[in-house]
Amino acid sequence: MIRFPYLARRFVRLAAVAMAIAVLLSFTPVFGQDNPSPSATIVLDGRRLFEVSPSGGYSAQKRAEDANRLLKQKVRIPSPPISVTIDETQDLPIIQVDGSHLLTVTQGDAPPGRTTEEQAQIWVGQLEEAIQQAQEQRRPAYIQKAMLVSVGCVLFAIALSWGLGWIWRRWLQPKLPPEVKDSEDSRQHLTIELAVRILFACIRLALWLFIALYITNLFPQTRELSRQMQDTLVGSLVSELIPLGDKSYSVLDLLILLGLFTGLVILARTAKKLLRSRVLRLTGLNRGSQETVAQIATYGIIFLGTIVLLQLWGLDLSSLTIFASVLGVGIGLGLQGIAKEFISGLVLIFERPIKVGDFVDLGEQMGTVERISVRSTEILTLDEISIIVPNSRFLESEVINWTHNSPVSRLKIPVGVAYGSNLTTVRGALIDAAKEHADVLAEPAPRVFFMGMGESSLDFNLLVWIDEPRKQFRIKSDIYFRIEAILRHRGVEIPFPQRDLHVRSGNLPIEVSPQLTESLSQLSNSLIQWLEKQSTAPSQENHGNRDTSNNGQHRDREY
Repeated sequence: MIRFPYLARRFVRLAAVAMAIAVLLSFTPVFGQDNPSPSATIVLDGRRLFEVSPSGGYSAQKRAEDANRLLKQKVRIPSPPISVTIDETQDLPIIQVDGSHLLTVTQGDAPPGRTTEEQAQIWVGQLEEAIQQAQEQRRPAYIQKAMLVSVGCVLFAIALSWGLGWIWRRWLQPKLPPEVKDSEDSRQHLTIELAVRILFACIRLALWLFIALYITNLFPQTRELSRQMQDTLVGSLVSELIPLGDKSYSVLDLLILLGLFTGLVILARTAKKLLRSRVLRLTGLNRGSQETVAQIATYGIIFLGTIVLLQLWGLDLSSLTIFASVLGVGIGLGLQGIAKEFISGLVLIFERPIKVGDFVDLGEQMGTVERISVRSTEILTLDEISIIVPNSRFLESEVINWTHNSPVSRLKIPVGVAYGSNLTTVRGALIDAAKEHADVLAEPAPRVFFMGMGESSLDFNLLVWIDEPRKQFRIKSDIYFRIEAILRHRGVEIPFPQRDLHVRSGNLPIEVSPQLTESLSQLSNSLIQWLEKQSTAPSQENHGNRDTSNNGQHRDREY
């Protein structure tokens, strides 16, 4: 079943690639010209009509500015119609607008195989059509119609923007997977939601830009402003600002190179996934070997692809010596840590003291190696937490690799029993508890060692071998449960720590003040007197009771 996050990620990627290709294709005619022409463009109300070349002492830019200024003055009034004629009385044809000199058509303005008279006729036709359209667009009827169309476009954009929000709230957001939306850790849910929101924001921005561009093209005044802004933006992008070697590069060139390099990285990652899932899985190699081969192939594709891209981009690689020297100085001064981790990553990848899938113990952290890159290594702990560890730590400190060369490892389980227990019974109980566990290997067989006589118990060590180190804590717990049940069943006592406390009498060297001593003496005397009174009072009472008893006896006899 295809899940929503997968579709969302694919849709975002396709949209980003489509937008990037559209931007690149839109600028292709601009940066595709290696030798830009010195000609200038005749423009009326933001519409490009034709280009003129330098003539005599006048540059093309000067000729175009004069002609554009005259055309702008002539079309300010929507009526009467403006005539465009050709004056052929001179050696070269002269184009006139309402009798005013617009420009002289020279042989440099005409392409090869065309005369100046033919070129002048073509330009006159373009000018008449453009002037008629400019006057038409300045009439009140057209302005009212354009304003109505603009309002309609704005309302359409608002409705479409609201519709996109309705689609997100009513259709897409409820389709998020419940296990992602209802989980305590909502990072994945937030990532998907943020990606879709960014995509919708880009669609809305593109919509409003298109509407703004369409509206500005309806009015001659705004069309001219839009053309100027576009020319300024394109000029800032295509101007050669960054010298590198014998050539200079523009900001657009760098953006194109960045886009191509991003595409190369995406291609390398896709090739890595295909190589790992389609090819290496069939070779029978273990997971660590597959990951190493795929990682080396990825770096190789990126390295070779970068060289090819730089060559196709037109960069002379000999000019990179400057960057190499700057990079060397940077590594010596501020990039020592990055270089250190990079070299450590290469050592881990090629020497393979640890590999993907190994279960390692790194100080306080214990987990499975999930990914090894040139800078860091990702470890998934037993608590399902990903930890990013710098590569140099694996080479500078001791690392316990439980699955290096062989996943078989030994567990030591200490057990103590009470003094007087039958040692043969204890040994059999421990062996039986180990053999009954399914994850304990039958070979090597479990062993029991008598470690000595402790303070309160006879100490034993049960040694078992397992082939899944990641489960060692669960295996220990299960064996301890079984040991306790078997020992209790066989009458073996498990002791607890015992301590004997001996109290010795003596004099404590305590200094007491005279006032406290006198108060204690008075209290002691009062207590003695009270005890004496209490001891004499019962004797007198008992004597009185005996007299009463004797008198009664005499009375009985007399009666």
